[in-house]
Amino acid sequence: MKVLVVDDDIVSRMVLMHLIDACGSFDILEAEDGEDAWQQMEAGLRPAICFCDLRMPRLSGMDLLARVKREAGLAAMPFVLVTSSADRDTVDRATGLGVNGYLVKPFEGDAVQTYMALLGRKADDANETPQASMTRLGISGERLLVYLGGFQAQLAGAGADIATLLARADHDGARLRIERLHAGCLTLGLNGAASALAAFPPGRIDAPLVQQVLGDTMRAVMLQSEAAKRIENA
Repeated sequence: MKVLVVDDDIVSRMVLMHLIDACGSFDILEAEDGEDAWQQMEAGLRPAICFCDLRMPRLSGMDLLARVKREAGLAAMPFVLVTSSADRDTVDRATGLGVNGYLVKPFEGDAVQTYMALLGRKADDANETPQASMTRLGISGERLLVYLGGFQAQLAGAGADIATLLARADHDGARLRIERLHAGCLTLGLNGAASALAAFPPGRIDAPLVQQVLGDTMRAVMLQSEAAKRIENA
């Protein structure tokens, strides 16, 4: 699995590469600035994730982010912006461009590990089949659909609530909401989503990463609902 680290500061680049390497077996590639990274991508490089410094010569991290998200073959790649300070204007602009997360210098191993743990973990992986969920819960397919619909509504409201809590720096309150969603996933057999929601380390929670996981969880609920409907209509 390829991981691209983009930073014009060689020391920062080496430290981040070392922290990524400590998370598992990855093919870690490097670029000295945004232009170098873009040239590698134009030549066919398709990383599983990109960690990119914000301020660099030739092509900044923000400009590289904009290019990546406009390119159909790259837009789905998780893009983590690396910065020494995430001011509100920077966060708002990067969020509008589709950034998937932020990593603040000096680096913390737990934050890097969180991104790497979530990498490639699809929210619909290892889900129970609807039949297995119905058997475990002792309910009909119709009742399972009701539960899934209710959980989908809960997820829709949770995204905005958690974003508000994190904007207030209420990480404990946000974590409590995430734990409730985790319990709901376990109840409904959404095991992949439950694992993703449980992967956040103690302490500060990264807001864009939460929204990405919640989006994946919503898709898992919708897929499970479609599978349950097929069983009911069979």
